[in-house]
Amino acid sequence: MTEYKYTNKLIQEKSPYLLQHAHNPVDWYPWGAEAFDRAVSEDKPIFLSIGYSTCHWCHVMERESFEDKDVAEVLNKHFISIKVDREERPDIDHIYMSFCQAMTGQGGWPLTVILTPEKKPFFAGTYFPKTSKYGQPGIIDLLNQIQDAWTNRRDELVESSQKIIEAVKTSVLDSNRDELDKEIIHTTYNELKHFFDPVYGGFGKAPKFPAPHNLSFLLRYYAATGQEEALGIVEKTLDGMYAGGIFDHIGFGFARYSTDQQWLVPHFEKMLYDNALLIIAYVEAFQVTGNYRYAEVAEKVLTYILRDMSPVEGGFYSAEDADSEGEEGKFYVFDMEEVNEVLGKNDGELYSQYYNIKKGGNFEGKSIPNLIGVDLGKIENDPELKEKLSLCREKLYHYREQRIHPFKDDKTLTSWNGLMIAATAYAGRVLDNIAYIHAAKKTAGFIMQRLVREDGRLLARYREGEAAYPAYIDDYAFLIWGLIELYETTYETIYLEKAIGLTNDMISLFWDEKEGGFFIYGGDSESLIVRPKEIYDGATPSGNSVATYCMLRLARMTGNKEFEEKAMSQFQTFGGNVKENPNSYTHFMMAYLFANMHTKGIVIAGKREQEDTKRMLAQLEQRFLPFAVVIYNDENLKLQDLVPFAKNQRMVGNKATAYVCENFACSIPTSDIDQFIQLLSANNQLK
Repeated sequence: MTEYKYTNKLIQEKSPYLLQHAHNPVDWYPWGAEAFDRAVSEDKPIFLSIGYSTCHWCHVMERESFEDKDVAEVLNKHFISIKVDREERPDIDHIYMSFCQAMTGQGGWPLTVILTPEKKPFFAGTYFPKTSKYGQPGIIDLLNQIQDAWTNRRDELVESSQKIIEAVKTSVLDSNRDELDKEIIHTTYNELKHFFDPVYGGFGKAPKFPAPHNLSFLLRYYAATGQEEALGIVEKTLDGMYAGGIFDHIGFGFARYSTDQQWLVPHFEKMLYDNALLIIAYVEAFQVTGNYRYAEVAEKVLTYILRDMSPVEGGFYSAEDADSEGEEGKFYVFDMEEVNEVLGKNDGELYSQYYNIKKGGNFEGKSIPNLIGVDLGKIENDPELKEKLSLCREKLYHYREQRIHPFKDDKTLTSWNGLMIAATAYAGRVLDNIAYIHAAKKTAGFIMQRLVREDGRLLARYREGEAAYPAYIDDYAFLIWGLIELYETTYETIYLEKAIGLTNDMISLFWDEKEGGFFIYGGDSESLIVRPKEIYDGATPSGNSVATYCMLRLARMTGNKEFEEKAMSQFQTFGGNVKENPNSYTHFMMAYLFANMHTKGIVIAGKREQEDTKRMLAQLEQRFLPFAVVIYNDENLKLQDLVPFAKNQRMVGNKATAYVCENFACSIPTSDIDQFIQLLSANNQLK
């Protein structure tokens, strides 16, 4: 058993990130009253460090600074040091990241903030080495300067802090009300088109992020307008990402982002949320184009998730690190000699030819397998070649499994699991895969059993038998999204009922009755120095964006007027924010596009075991219908309570019957499959 020289108060925590720092010589505290009370009693400022367990530069700063006795001596003497896992406490992270961006013009993790004992920030930055390098000041010099200012010029610090708080509250944390009009939809498309990289796909140059909600917006824009170029942008991007090293061609799954323009060198960490959102984007593209490449990529990602990120008890793990054995990417790269040794000379040369394994490598002397510049169609249209490369991959995978694996963050987050419920349910429906549907149902059941308090309050994180932290807006919104997809996959009424119940709870806990919009944390949660809202669709879509879309879908499914009114008011509440830079709010724009389309309301009345019912439901599953909502009426009384208008939409003549309504008018009920297909295929253009 390992003996440690130092152990601090983080040893009692469940967060993998906090536990990584539990044996630092720094006297770390978790965020809480004990730390702040001590800061007040000893009249010391707070040294707040925020990060997450798979953050490369967080590891670097720990090795250089937080494991160093000299740094620890300064921190322990003059500061009260607090560690926060940003994935457990997105509320704290969002507030202090906003201050960092306002103070410095940039942000990132590790996030370093110095606070008064009253939690008011007066200094912020990100990574700091022990001694000055990379153009960054050394942390010891910095801490000594701050300590001197705290002792001798405290009034200036406090006054400066208050000014920054007020400025940030006004410019960053508040919503900017304004009216939107339909032209903003076209503006969003044109901005994405402007930033599109026609050579490699994606948007901008480097670093390059997947941004799957950009692609989902473009697919909806294509469906609404018929604009072929929008579809072309999506296909080029999906192909570019899959071909690149950002996709793990040996073990599958996508890394968080590419450090270069051509998607070759990833930041190797894999996040659950990226992979969930990318599954959805690839499956949607398959529905739109019929191109099986996109279905196969989604299936590969799901293979990775179900194999490596799915614990037996349920739910999904959060992330895998970029580093192993202290080196970024070491687990993932190969050299030619290794490949030839594993595969034999002939197969090794064949694999290396296609996957860019070469002498000298393409990354720090080794090679990241990739298909950049390869004709993907050539592989797909040559079954013998495709099978040979697949067998080579399998051998390399088993060889790679013997290496020391990157660290896995094994906590379960409600928000990211909500996204994965949506992804597995949607993929299961479209790709007709019962294993994916089972995974979605199992995860939903796990959350309802393990992450709901006795009083019904949703919680944010589960690990090692402990659920903690009142759930945030993202947790509610993303889980509701997952449950809607699960209902439209299984048509089990319980999922629709849970989605409606959680939406009511979400409104009760997070809605701003005065200004509109949803706050990040609930009215029953810890009160912080500000109570912000977020609308920016970054690495994940914002809780407000997803909540808006989900409320619209549920309103159209059930006729709930409150959900409709709340959703529509969002477009004015955040209209000013969106107008400033529409391409930064693409999930929100998906909701706005949905609101401006003539939504198809479809009710299928029938018996699940009958072939005619199965045929009708199959037509829905194979089509991309982003502006439709579906209710399955098997005359379940609970369903009729939730969807009152479905009471009168029943089977006719003991046959499966479809009711299709659009633009406040309903077609004649039909049991004819060809007529049903015609109704589904009717053109649905932007109003």
